[in-house]
Amino acid sequence: MNKNDLPERMLAALVTGYGGPEVIEIKEVPLPILKPNMVMVRVEVSAVNSADVRTRSLLAKEPLKTLMRLALGFRKPRQPILGTVFSGTVVATSSEVNSFKVGDAVFGSSPGMSYGCHAQYVAVPASSAMALMPQSMDFDEAAALPFGGNTALYFLEKHGAKKGESILINGAAGAVGSMAVQIAKNMGLNVTGVASDKNKALVLELGANHFIDYTSGKIFNPDVQYDIIMDTVGKLNKTQANKALKADGSFINVCGSDVSKENRQQVERLAKWFEEGKLKAVINNILPFKEIREAHRIVDTGHKRGSVLINMYEEEFK
Repeated sequence: MNKNDLPERMLAALVTGYGGPEVIEIKEVPLPILKPNMVMVRVEVSAVNSADVRTRSLLAKEPLKTLMRLALGFRKPRQPILGTVFSGTVVATSSEVNSFKVGDAVFGSSPGMSYGCHAQYVAVPASSAMALMPQSMDFDEAAALPFGGNTALYFLEKHGAKKGESILINGAAGAVGSMAVQIAKNMGLNVTGVASDKNKALVLELGANHFIDYTSGKIFNPDVQYDIIMDTVGKLNKTQANKALKADGSFINVCGSDVSKENRQQVERLAKWFEEGKLKAVINNILPFKEIREAHRIVDTGHKRGSVLINMYEEEFK
């Protein structure tokens, strides 16, 4: 397929204002513009994650809420098409691109806060956090890896996680947490996963050495200290967490002001681990695109396991 064979319009989920899932509407819009050094991907599967629901709901206290309006748009998002991750097929490239070709199966993330993946096509820079899919990976698995995988890898590397260190991961069954457990194990860390008891088997299956049920109310043991404490859901008491750290330990709040920075090397590393059987996709639901509101509702609960995916072409739209 070349650029002349592409349709002129596509279906996309648009956020029409800040609020609950009901503000999302699926509409027909023009395809994104393929600028120099960009790749056009026909999106097969995307995911609804915490970044999407935070942007849609504008759920924050002042003064952060006002700051978010200034950054995202005052009455509604300037970029109404959310979605940060995709898996799909390259259908066109600009003339300068030689790292990908038409027909390549790829997966990755849109750069920065550009979003745009809750649509049937997305245009991304060829240099963005995108990689070829291994043959053993399907589109569902591919879409479930980048958000949590890139985030976990960024923070673990930034804080210098080393083989033999101990880490406590809060929210170990979520999109970021489930990836963090596996990646920390791949890096040689001793992992304690924190989640609800119903997710104990999953967290241990992912490689955690120890498990703590957060509903017990006793996450921290005064006799146990960690090199790293990673809060993937932003709910730990920082004062209590700091007391559970070793003298030179690191507290990582994934939901804080530090936004993970993603690159192609990270995605390629995720692909390599997947191909080697050292990383698995954790999927909560796979819904057809027309049920994207329901996908948002599931993420809103804060109790999903892994990723909530949307299949862009599972059912025909009427």
